[in-house]
Amino acid sequence: MDMGNILQQARQMHEKLGKIQEELAGKTLTGESGGGMVRVLVNGRRQALAVEIEPALLAASEKKMLEDLLVAAMNDALRKAEDLAKQEMGRLTGGMTIPGLGGLF
Repeated sequence: MDMGNILQQARQMHEKLGKIQEELAGKTLTGESGGGMVRVLVNGRRQALAVEIEPALLAASEKKMLEDLLVAAMNDALRKAEDLAKQEMGRLTGGMTIPGLGGLF
């Protein structure tokens, strides 16, 4: 392989990476806790978009439980976003692990 060919392939991969990042931003995932009483919506770029809370949890006596459920739902949603990013990266690299690319999503 000559250097020009390698650079062209690198440019193509960079373009595909940008497209995947755009696609991930447009996908949404929902994390849940408390049997669905708390839901957190995130996009594939791991950005929180919305929180839904069952009204029964809004009582003052339930404050600590609600806080715990929010954390659990957020972690569930972020884990799903991470899994989605890994799937998309695998699509780009053909399942090959390339050092340094994992942090791009």
